[in-house]
Amino acid sequence: MKRAAAFSRQTTETQIKGRLVVDGQGRYDIRTGIRFFDHMLELFTRHGGFDLTLKATGDLDVDQHHTVEDVGIVLGETVLKALGDRKGINRAGYFVMPMDETLAVAAIDLSGRAHAVVKLKVKARLVGDLQTELVHDFFDGFASGARANVHVQVLYGRSSHHHVEAVFKAFARALRVACSRDARLKKMLPSTKGLL
Repeated sequence: MKRAAAFSRQTTETQIKGRLVVDGQGRYDIRTGIRFFDHMLELFTRHGGFDLTLKATGDLDVDQHHTVEDVGIVLGETVLKALGDRKGINRAGYFVMPMDETLAVAAIDLSGRAHAVVKLKVKARLVGDLQTELVHDFFDGFASGARANVHVQVLYGRSSHHHVEAVFKAFARALRVACSRDARLKKMLPSTKGLL
């Protein structure tokens, strides 16, 4: 059975609706009003092997912050919901992603505890039409929504575009591993506490 969940978040600042399939095929239909952010979410979907339909409208006339952060929160909450009781999942995953001259790493633990560490070396204020400082807010929002530890870092590289893209790809592949099932432990919760 495919693990999936629908989502709908309505605030005075954003309206976000859609559906996520954890056990997907990398298909997407994403519209946030921020084209480079759409592209990063498309990469997230393809590299994670997820299916994602997402339509977000936000107060972009004010700033991109609310849209980017709220999409992160919603995706985190939806992953948590789609995984159900989380028995048999790997729980943790990491990935090292090369992208030309850039190298990024991501590590995730679906631990039940929210914490994000984001270390980018982006010098540009914008990549495409995305305010680069908001990449941190996306991952912080995801960590909060999924109740997960999320660590992403660019180790080195020149291109700001590659920094952001490599981090999203690494994050997607790390999450894919964390969400994957381990057949040997399918009836066990991956915690000695008996709680995630």
